[in-house]
Amino acid sequence: MLELIARTVGPWPMNTYALICRETGQSVLFDPGADPDTLAEMVAGTTPTAILLTHTHPDHVMELDTMRQRLTVPVMCHPGDHFNNFDPRPDRLLNNGDTLTVGRYTLRVVHAPGHIPDQICFILENDHRVIVGDTLFEGGPGRTWTPQGFQTTLQTLRDIVLRWPDETICYPGHGPSFRLGDKRAAIEQFISKDHGQFFGDATWEM
Repeated sequence: MLELIARTVGPWPMNTYALICRETGQSVLFDPGADPDTLAEMVAGTTPTAILLTHTHPDHVMELDTMRQRLTVPVMCHPGDHFNNFDPRPDRLLNNGDTLTVGRYTLRVVHAPGHIPDQICFILENDHRVIVGDTLFEGGPGRTWTPQGFQTTLQTLRDIVLRWPDETICYPGHGPSFRLGDKRAAIEQFISKDHGQFFGDATWEM
């Protein structure tokens, strides 16, 4: 069994996740944004093998150096561009289509830009769960800062997210998890509209 543990940390707040292979005891930690003691507790009693970043916005990486020192494991993330030239000092770069293992299980990397150029999702293969970071939330897509970023988000939703099956459970960087099928109609309607030069915070209903 691949167990998914979620905790809400930091002042924003932000969701951090740990995946644990119960057969082997291996684990990975996602997005060490805050509260190092909570992060360490999530993988206590396991053998951590990596810290994985969905993207490099500060609320997701503020305790990266602390957890790198505590866990002494490689850091893995997309090549970038990273937020404000932040350097996560990755030990492995993760590109679209790459895979990595957690014990007996496999994660597949999907590049999902728009909210930020280095945003990636982690699909649990032969499973229904996806760690989506800030690609999308229950109520709308991740915030964008330029019209081009918003158009990139629309393309990511159209070409990547909506190709996942309805039973996919999305685990976002903020807010509750949700079943993609429950949001499909709203997302399809959202991307079908002409939003002009819009960018910023969006909801599926707008």
